[in-house]
Order: sequence, then structure tokens, then C-alpha cells
Amino acid sequence: MRILAVGKKHEAWVSDGIARYEKRLKKPFDLGWQLIPHSARENDAARREESERLLAKLTANDFVILLDERGKALDSPGLARTLQQPIDNARAVTLIIGGAYGVDPSVHSRANLVWSLSPLVFPHQLVRLILAEQLYRAQEIAAGRPYHHE
Repeated sequence: MRILAVGKKHEAWVSDGIARYEKRLKKPFDLGWQLIPHSARENDAARREESERLLAKLTANDFVILLDERGKALDSPGLARTLQQPIDNARAVTLIIGGAYGVDPSVHSRANLVWSLSPLVFPHQLVRLILAEQLYRAQEIAAGRPYHHE
């Protein structure tokens, strides 16, 4: 799995937390990160430029999940099932965390799923850590291991 995130490198506390989960992730749930630099522009211009950079990193075979607080809410078992489908079909899963101004409609259109972690808005660094933990949880659910309790 690959995560495209607009922004700076992980802060130390985020790196430590992500590393904790990455050590436990096994193929096909192992993670690769690609950080896309913030645009020097603002508002729509920044959103457009960052969206172009994100789209340029995608392939036709990618199953794209865009994180957006207005997206579909999934519980952890639902996320595990959602991720398993493209994995079973030999598709690469790419998750996108947009920039401060979000992404433009072209990225929404390309996404196979627009997913909301929560209706709350979180700092981008924290979203990275939450995402790493949720991917680990999805791996454990998919494997039938007891990390997640119903």
C-alpha cells in the first residue's frame, strides 16, 4: 500500500508512532510513503497544483482511497473488507491525504472511495499516524487475529 500525503516530512513523534505500526505490517499491507510538497500558492491555486502532483503519481491500476472528512464513514471491519477487495484483484492500493486546502474535483473523480476517518478535522501529521494504526487494524481483522474486538 502506498500513501500519498501533501506536506512536510513526518514530525519526530509521528515518525515514532508510524514506525511502531509499520514494523507490524506485512505484505500486502506494508506501507510506502510519498510526500508531495505543499504548493507555494494559496486557496484554489494551491489545491489545483497539489492535485495535479497527486494525480501524476497514480497509475491506471491503482485503487485510490481519498481521505476527506466529508467522505464515507467506515468501521474497522468495513475498512478491512474494502481493502481486501482490490488486494484480491491484484490492484495496488493508494491512499491520499490532501493538503491544507484539500484537493480539487479531479482527485475526487479519480478516487474509488472517498473515506472519512471522522467528521472532525485533524492535523495532517495526526492523520498519518491514525491511518497507519487503522491499516494495521485492518490487516489484523483480515487475518482473523484478535487485535480488534467487536
